[in-house]
Amino acid sequence: MPRLGLLVNPDAGLGGRLGLKGSDGQAEYARSQGAKDRAGPRVRDALAYFSRLHSNFSALEWLTSSGRMGSEWIDSEIGSISTVHTSSGLTTAEDTAGLVTQLLESGIDLLVYGGGDGTTRDIVAALAAADRSDLPIIGVPCGVKMHSGCFAASPRAAAEVLSAWLSGDLLVASTEVLDLDEEVYRQGKWVVRLYAEAITPASPRWMQGAKQRVETAGEEEVLEGLADHIRELLMDKDRLLIWGSGGTLRTIGNQVGIAPTLLGIDASIGGEQVGTDLNESDLLKLLAGHDGPVTLLLSPMGGQGFLIGRGNLQLSPAVLRAVGIDDVLGVCTPAKLLTVRRLRIETGDNELDAEFAAKRYLKVLQGFRTTRVLPIVVD
Repeated sequence: MPRLGLLVNPDAGLGGRLGLKGSDGQAEYARSQGAKDRAGPRVRDALAYFSRLHSNFSALEWLTSSGRMGSEWIDSEIGSISTVHTSSGLTTAEDTAGLVTQLLESGIDLLVYGGGDGTTRDIVAALAAADRSDLPIIGVPCGVKMHSGCFAASPRAAAEVLSAWLSGDLLVASTEVLDLDEEVYRQGKWVVRLYAEAITPASPRWMQGAKQRVETAGEEEVLEGLADHIRELLMDKDRLLIWGSGGTLRTIGNQVGIAPTLLGIDASIGGEQVGTDLNESDLLKLLAGHDGPVTLLLSPMGGQGFLIGRGNLQLSPAVLRAVGIDDVLGVCTPAKLLTVRRLRIETGDNELDAEFAAKRYLKVLQGFRTTRVLPIVVD
């Protein structure tokens, strides 16, 4: 009978809708500002979906921590559950390492965890210290940004991967664990390095893969063309433009006289910037007070293809509904399009995901008055 480990970082993703760019060292502040648990409920959803996939998996043995790092989030019948650890209540990196150690000593065959890149880094460090870097891991995506390749595309995708692995339908492979400096990240700089490699079930459909940084050298004319197209949108003095995060949109914004942040969500009406580094609450207030047309500009993540659900949690389901899914416009250079063949959407709301899935395709601006249609994928 397979023995599976479960680990939850209950603080992961807390800062997303507040625009904090990460949760490392920010959990207490995020909760004081009204942030709601993200990791635990998403792990609960993954486990509940997993329990519906295959009833014969009820014979599985799960090992986890007592409380918020594990047992508190198990509501479904997923098999026999044992606790081998109790956290200090602070859920620090030391707690993560301690739980991993206990799980390894209990002889688990695979580890399912909920968190972000910081959680992944702590897990693989503990595995390396125990000389068990060969243990397969599956990440339920719960952080603000997740660049590492051991995450499934969504909680349900994590359940699908686990189900397929247990059925013997997936082999394991090595993937990159990327280490992002959150302190520098909050200052608007993207400094990332290869931290380690991890073993995870190989599934191009269900696993997100590692983020790729795409160099745009030689694409100055393309970016100028994209900027010219956006200038035409700015000529509509009543149009609210919401600028997503990323280097592509920042470059275009600078060319049209807007100063969007690299990692935040910004807004302009006509040629005037009316919002900088907006959080969910700011966006909802702005949308509620605007009567004219709205366009949400988003650039997909290189390699992964995520348009919504990675690094832009400020765009909550409520914000996206206020914008309207027909008013989302992708913006992508040809170089990035070489790494993006489909647009991944993960709003955190099943009904809204279904609306995007029903749309099937989304326009992506790739040059002056030049668009390409890419399929929408909701995993």
